[in-house]
Amino acid sequence: MTYNFSIDLENQTVHITREFKATLELVWDAWTKAEILDKWWAPKPFASVTKVMNFKVGDRRFYAMVGTEGFERWAIQKYTSITPKTNFKFTSVFADKDENPDMYGSDWDLSFTEQNGCTTLSISIRNESRERMEKMLEMGFKEGFEFCLQQLDELLALGK
Repeated sequence: MTYNFSIDLENQTVHITREFKATLELVWDAWTKAEILDKWWAPKPFASVTKVMNFKVGDRRFYAMVGTEGFERWAIQKYTSITPKTNFKFTSVFADKDENPDMYGSDWDLSFTEQNGCTTLSISIRNESRERMEKMLEMGFKEGFEFCLQQLDELLALGK
């Protein structure tokens, strides 16, 4: 299965291409339904817990990655564009538990295509600041996100 992860520090952008042996509908649902997202979005030992999710333009997903000993890292994903089954975009920003956002975030652009029962997901993540992007990478974003995509792959193999 195709997988590419590239970093463009000059343009503060991460590009990811990942192929899944699953239908477009299953992959789309895994990204757009809270009950499925929470099964794979956080790398173990963390768990993803969605507090609010309304998948429509102008609305948001407010969730936490919850770790051992009660650690919580909250985030907001505000949906800016949705073209059903082909593309959606959101702005992602860390926040506190009361939904007060951090200063800097990132813009995500996700595109989905299907061919012969396999779905290719292309993701572009542009950070508002180089400092935030470098911090994100230092915190293990690449490794953590790869782990999450592997969890998603395993979930999709079950047909869920």
